[in-house]
Formats: sequence, C-alpha cells, structure tokens
Amino acid sequence: MREKRLNQQWLKFRQLLRLKRNFFLLLLPISFLLLQLAKQSSYFAEKVFVRFFYHPWSQFLSTLTGILPFSLAELIIILGPLILTFLLIRFLIRSIKARENRYIVVGKGIINIFCGISIVFTLYILGCGINYYRYPFSYYSGLTILESSEDELYDLCVSLTLRANELRDSISSMDDKGIYVSTMSTKELMKESKKAYQKIAKEYPILAGKYPSAKPMIFSRVMSRMELTGIFIPFTMEANVNVDIPDYSVASTVGHELAHLRGFMREDEANYIGYLVCTASDNVELNYSGVMQALIIAGNALYDKNKERYMEVRNLYNEGVHADLADNSAYWSQFENTIVSNTVTMMNDTYLKANNQEDGVQSYGRMVDLLLAEYREHKKEELE
Repeated sequence: MREKRLNQQWLKFRQLLRLKRNFFLLLLPISFLLLQLAKQSSYFAEKVFVRFFYHPWSQFLSTLTGILPFSLAELIIILGPLILTFLLIRFLIRSIKARENRYIVVGKGIINIFCGISIVFTLYILGCGINYYRYPFSYYSGLTILESSEDELYDLCVSLTLRANELRDSISSMDDKGIYVSTMSTKELMKESKKAYQKIAKEYPILAGKYPSAKPMIFSRVMSRMELTGIFIPFTMEANVNVDIPDYSVASTVGHELAHLRGFMREDEANYIGYLVCTASDNVELNYSGVMQALIIAGNALYDKNKERYMEVRNLYNEGVHADLADNSAYWSQFENTIVSNTVTMMNDTYLKANNQEDGVQSYGRMVDLLLAEYREHKKEELE
C-alpha cells in the first residue's frame, strides 16, 4: 500500500516536471549569468548587450506601448494588486476543492509563482539591470572627469546663474505671482523634447533612435507624495513623467526619463543628458528647464562646500529665477518627511546602491563632475 502511494506521488511529480512552463524557470539562471558577465565586463555590456539586444528591443517594445495614449505601466500598477488577489483566491478555492489532485494543483501553483518571478527578473535584467554596467556617458561625450577646486565650482555656478537669468528674462509667460507658467501643453512639450533628442543625436549618435514620447502620469500628485518626478519602467519600456511638479522642471524631467529609455540608467548621467538635450533645443522654455536643473544641482554641491559663497551666487539670481525656486521649494515642502516619502526614498536609495551606484540617492549630485568638465572645455575653446 505504501509502495503504491509512493508510486502515485512519483507519477504526479513527474507530471509536474513535464509541464512546458518549466522552461521559464531556465530564464532565471540565464539572466543572472548575463548580469554577472556585465559586472565583470563593461565591454560585454556595451558592445554586445546594448548594441545587439537592448537598442532593438527597447525600440520595438517602446513603439508598441507608445501606441497607447496613456501609461500602460501605470495601469498595471493600479490593476496589478487586484489581479494578483483574484489569482490567489482562485488558487485557494481550487486547492480546497481538489482532493486526490491537490498535490498537482498546489505544485502547479508553486511553479507558476516561480515562473512569474523568473519572467519578471529576466525582463528587469534585460530592460535596465545590465545597463548599469555599460560604459559611462563620458566615454561618448569625450569629457575628462577631474577633481575640481571650490573656485571652479563657484565659477560654474555663476556661469549657470547668468545663463538662467538671461533665459528667464526672455520668458514673458508668468502668473500673477511672477512664477513661470509654460506656454506649451503637455503634448507639445513631449513633442519638443523628442525634437531636441533628434537634434542632440547628431552630436551624440548613441542617443539616436525612433523612440516614442514620454508618458504623463495620471496620478502625478501621488508621485509627488512619494517625492518622485518621474520613473522609467523597463517592463513596458515607458518613460513616465510627473506633470504636477512646477512647470520649469517638467522638461528636464522628460529629458532625464528618456535618457533611461535610451539605456543610460545611472541617475547622474541621466540628469546630465536631460540637461544636454534641453539646452540643445530651439525652444527657450526647454533651455531654461535644463539650465535650472544644472544650477540647482551645482548650487547644492557648492552649498555643501561653502555656504557663504553659495549665498553670493544666490544673490545673483534675478527676480524671476528667485520666484521659480521659491515656488519649487514651497511645492515640495508639503511632501517632506512623510511616511510615504521617507519609505520611497529609503527604497530608492537601496535600489541605487544595489545597481552599481554606491552613493545611493546621493548619486544625483555627481552630475556636477560632468558639468565642470563641460565648463572647462568651453573655457578652453574661448581661450583658443
């Protein structure tokens, strides 16, 4: 009797092993192996993976999801918990009803879970995980990253301030409080950003490609509560943007998220690419957004070095720049130090550290090195 029961259990186990879906489980070790190869060789990540897989895959999938006027990722995030709850309830009901075949039902359920994990992990690795180990953008920009003095950082901030002031003076669209208000609709802004990418791609071919526009998030206010300005979803290849934030910062955020879509996942590099794209645009509003982003990040770095010199730079801001920055501070202050924002920041910090960005959320400030390198190049050209 016991031997017969063991034989039955073995037959059921073999039935589970023969399931075609088990092949999905092989994706997990394969994707893990690819990630390890990328960690060991940036050449593999850049010259093999990005060139022969990521670029065609990202353009293909983003083109498909780009047909939708809304963010598919946002819809999945909303409906996902409901779908998972339904599947769990259905699994429990089937497990209870199954008597003789309960072993098979439970076994299939466990296999389905691991197949799902394997597919999600693989899509993540292929969609962005390996890209954290590709060549840095400085490899394509030709910029030389050097240690810089406090004086150089100060001069950079002054230069950015003068540029911001000039651009702000050329913008006449303001509300009754003197705060910049974009003259473009969200759709128009997305089109201008695409045009700017097409233009910058002539100088940096690595940024070329037929990609769709970024997607404005319907629940942008919720993103603000999490202190997020945008998010790239590798599973759908969508660059999603919070459009509830102050107008001057939307364009640079679009540029940043589209940089992720083009395979540059490091936050510092995406910030710099967003700045490059905006300042290359023929649209003054995009120019202003890019320069303001650079000014804020460089200014924060100067503040950490020397608060007095930072205040000297702030005193150079014109009335319009002051008004926009004050509005930005007021906007974000309402979301600071909440349970939601602190939790998301902690999760984001952990995520970045786990993906070759040891400084965590602080890596957002390393854009300054690229800005300083660019500033030195411009000074050389002026002297020549």
